Amino acid sequence: MLQPGQQAPMFSLPDADMEDFDLASLRGKQHAVVFFYPKDGTPYCTREAIEFSDHEAEFNRHSCVILGISRDDCLAHAEFRDKNGLSVRLLSDVDGTVGHKYGVYHYREQDGHKKLVVSRSTFIIDKQGIIRHAFYEVPTKGHAAEVFQLVKQLNGSRQPCKSQKTP
Repeated sequence: MLQPGQQAPMFSLPDADMEDFDLASLRGKQHAVVFFYPKDGTPYCTREAIEFSDHEAEFNRHSCVILGISRDDCLAHAEFRDKNGLSVRLLSDVDGTVGHKYGVYHYREQDGHKKLVVSRSTFIIDKQGIIRHAFYEVPTKGHAAEVFQLVKQLNGSRQPCKSQKTP
């Protein structure tokens, strides 16, 4: 599991439009919120992606890009994005390489077979590529708003959180 203060693992993944996105391209320019989720179209994943999309303009005003990552392919991401009116960039980690670097994928025994599962996780990465916050097994409802409060603190805008619940 990654911890705050560690260098974020760099990656390059295709998005829903099959264009490569390289995390290193943000270095020195923008913060990033990287959220890993299990599957496009499932109820909790949809809620999470919609909440991040609903707050995307606020994140952008604080020099922060939001990136959602799952093992779904680019076409599934495009369908998920279009069906739900999502604006956040969805990246495809089909082989699980990036998720393993971030410690969000693990194997679970189910019916005598090992199955790769995802721990719903969020990472706040500053402009220097350092992980400032790492959350594993996060809730979906209200999570985007709480993450936004933490992003504002990266820029020195320290306003109290409306919710005192820890993300």
